[in-house]
Amino acid sequence: MNVKDFPMLRKDIIYFDNGATTFKPQQVIDKIREYYEDYSANSGRGEYDIAFRVDKEINDARWAVKNFINARYLEEIVFTSGTTNSLNMIVNGFFKDNLEDGDEVLITEAEHASNVIPWYMLKNIVVKNIPLLNNYVTLDNVIKTITPKTKVISLAGITNVLGDRRPIKEICEYAHQHNIFVVLDGAQMVPHEKVDVIDLDVDFLAFSGHKMCGPTGIGVLYGKKELLEEMIPQNYGGGMNESFDDQEHVYLKDLPERLEAGTINIAGIIGLKESIKYLTNIGMDNIADYEMKLRKYLIDKLIKIKHIDILNIEGDSGIVSFNVDGIFAQDVAYYLNKHHVCVRAGSHCAKNLKFVTHKNSSVRISMYFYNTYEDIDKLVDLLKDKDRILEEMI
Repeated sequence: MNVKDFPMLRKDIIYFDNGATTFKPQQVIDKIREYYEDYSANSGRGEYDIAFRVDKEINDARWAVKNFINARYLEEIVFTSGTTNSLNMIVNGFFKDNLEDGDEVLITEAEHASNVIPWYMLKNIVVKNIPLLNNYVTLDNVIKTITPKTKVISLAGITNVLGDRRPIKEICEYAHQHNIFVVLDGAQMVPHEKVDVIDLDVDFLAFSGHKMCGPTGIGVLYGKKELLEEMIPQNYGGGMNESFDDQEHVYLKDLPERLEAGTINIAGIIGLKESIKYLTNIGMDNIADYEMKLRKYLIDKLIKIKHIDILNIEGDSGIVSFNVDGIFAQDVAYYLNKHHVCVRAGSHCAKNLKFVTHKNSSVRISMYFYNTYEDIDKLVDLLKDKDRILEEMI
């Protein structure tokens, strides 16, 4: 966990917005630059050396992702532009034609917009919320919400505001006993702990590279091979077809290329492979353990400040959300920014969460392995004097 690897950490800032995106280590930056400087060709379109190297790098990256999440087959790894794109492909490419009128999809009020709105757009289905118990999803509440019409459970592994971890493995086991699919939004989970799709037995998984020290604009859609075989491509064009002669004779490639039309984000894929290498060298268990130590340290300090209202005192991740009594969350963020502390404020794309927390917005601290106890001390020092916050807002 060498902070010197990150150019952004050499700047005069403290960064607590890792739930939105993470900084990139020099190794990732160099790998992307290497592609643009040394072998900047397209994939699958050239019979020359630098094009061959591109194809090899992409194949190596696909293997890296497969091993990182322990997928069974290489064909189960599809490159997308990010979690949002992956979830929309899952909803519209698979479930749109596999759900019937009145079928139910279970989510929660704590889900990110990317795991809510695509389901809302399927007008023939019923979207139901699993009740939260003290902000947590419990297997018991999942079971109570399931009816004979339930066909899908779609949940974040860890939510982006409350930072709670869901019992995904237990949910999958029960769901599959009742012929229910499980979709896992891994945006806040995959970057922070070891995720094993075979062990969890999820049907689909979506996550983004930029939240795990990789580039923006690259993500992954994992799906069990037999399910991806049924998925209808959402884009048609070059790279995903074998041949086409006329309207009646269009033949598509096998997985995963069938679902990756056009020129894919080559630099992003190469950068993602390098970020996986970087995280693997640190160790995902080490990252998870360290973040929980940071979380405890922060909570122990914030809980002593009377004007701080913590939304998630109990949590399973490096996400801590709070409000300062009588001050808008965005004003708190503005004040902290004056002291070069970067936090997120607002609804965090989880706009239905207000029905649970009764708060329209909050300040979110989302930590990663390059944050330090000293960072937390600086944050707490800035928050402990409410009068100072009010004075400097002017």
